[in-house]
Amino acid sequence: MNHEENEKQETMAENEVKENPTSQEPTDSTTASTEATTPPTEGESPAAQEPQEDWKNKYYYLAADFDNYRRNQAKERRDLLATAAQGVIKDLLPILDNFERAIKANEQLTDMEAIKEGFQLIYQGLSNGLNKHGLKEIESNGQVFNSDIHEAIAQIPAPEEELKGKVMDTVEKGYTLNEKVIRYAKVAVGA
Repeated sequence: MNHEENEKQETMAENEVKENPTSQEPTDSTTASTEATTPPTEGESPAAQEPQEDWKNKYYYLAADFDNYRRNQAKERRDLLATAAQGVIKDLLPILDNFERAIKANEQLTDMEAIKEGFQLIYQGLSNGLNKHGLKEIESNGQVFNSDIHEAIAQIPAPEEELKGKVMDTVEKGYTLNEKVIRYAKVAVGA
């Protein structure tokens, strides 16, 4: 009888191991290989467990793809920010060269008209280069005061009745970049 009892205990221990295979194996929620080797639970056939495993695998692949996509987008964003000003700077370099030439030429020139004309040409080049990248000046003088684009810093008496509430003088120009105000025009408004 003793021998039969030992065999029964060994069989029971083997059954417990078969019923609870995760007790001896390390658990890892990210690996599908341990889950794929688990026997079906009671009432579940191996054929019914296969679609479950397919969905789990699809989920893991989808999660990995999304993680890769997120990392790629972050890298592209960093690269874009690092090189965003490259085009504008490249267009400003000739203007910088023109300033250097003007400084050298001004050391030898005595004709003020030539100096004024040179600086006017450099200003036009700078203005055209920035306009090409979407920068536009906000027209203010004579316009009705608009708090969306103007900042009133003074009120001055209007010489005529129709100038009340209109911009009389622009102290500092305002600018928009691609239709978005980046600097409000500082103006004096007729009262």
